[in-house]
Amino acid sequence: MSTPITVQYTINAPAEKVWKALTDKNEMKSWYFDIQDFVLETGKEFNFYEPGGENKYHHHAQILEIIPNEKLKYTWSYPDFSALKTIVTWELLPEGGQTVVKLTHEDIENFKELGEGFSRENFTEGWNTILGQSLKEYLEK
Repeated sequence: MSTPITVQYTINAPAEKVWKALTDKNEMKSWYFDIQDFVLETGKEFNFYEPGGENKYHHHAQILEIIPNEKLKYTWSYPDFSALKTIVTWELLPEGGQTVVKLTHEDIENFKELGEGFSRENFTEGWNTILGQSLKEYLEK
């Protein structure tokens, strides 16, 4: 049994606004990744690279579940490095005018053979930066 990475922050914005930031590719590129082929539809696949233009890490994902304003779940993999996949789930929990955003990244040990860049610590730090800084600052500005 693996232990997922869980990162949670309260954002001073309603769930609908957070949802739009998570699912509108034009908003995503302001705080997350520039995902040209993102379509909010179960079964759709999308691809992207890390920011900065080096394009060392091809990310591939497939949407598994959509509950508008509540949950977005997709696979997360690096096809150039491994056939194994992980699962990323975003959950939105409204709390007054704020939203608790909970991110869970499961099966991260599938990447442990890929080296330091794919370590649990790196992913934890990355998700904390993405959620606790990038998304939070984007929505609270």
